[in-house]
Parts: sequence; structure tokens; C-alpha cells
Amino acid sequence: MIEAAEFYTEERCHIREWVNSEAQPEASLAQCRVEVGVATQKHRLTVTEWYIVREGQGMLSIDDETPIAIGPGDRVCIAAGSAQTVRSTGSTDLVFDCLCIPRFTPDCYESLE
Repeated sequence: MIEAAEFYTEERCHIREWVNSEAQPEASLAQCRVEVGVATQKHRLTVTEWYIVREGQGMLSIDDETPIAIGPGDRVCIAAGSAQTVRSTGSTDLVFDCLCIPRFTPDCYESLE
């Protein structure tokens, strides 16, 4: 098995892409890691995202709704076009899988900062 390399993004998040291919445009799957005390850029995507939290604790803000606490086992759907940011609030990095439907491409991303 070949391990996918982790890379750091301007969004202030570490990404490891497990599945993201033009041959399978229906969806992509990545592991995201946000360091303790860090918040991702406020942004929106043109695709729907599912966060599945694996490790750590965080606060997820979507649009103008009250931020929600997230932790291991939580699953959250973020509708396409929603403004969002997540902050790692625990004592360890926040790690979650991110399923994008359809697949994520860089042109899907819009920074709101």
C-alpha cells in the first residue's frame, strides 16, 4: 500500500488526499488535520462536504449559525455554498475525513478572508 503524502495548504490545514481523480468525478476523500489552537480560513466550496471526525476536538462554524462542538465520531454535512471555518480546540490536533460530493478541485474553493 502506498501512503498518500500530507501537504499544508493556505487554508491553514494539513491535507492527505486518499481519493481524488478525474476518472471518478462523483466524489473525493481526504484526511484533514488542523493543529491545536488553529482555525482554518473562512471559506466556501461549490461542492457538498461531509466531515467525519477521527481525533481531537473542535468548533465548527457554518454560515451565521451558532458554532457547534465536534469530536471523535461526529459526522457533519456542509452544504455547497456555505461559509465555514473550523478551529481545533482540544489538546491534540483535530483530524477528520472530508468527503466531497462531487470531487474537490481547487476551483471549488473560495476564500472569504
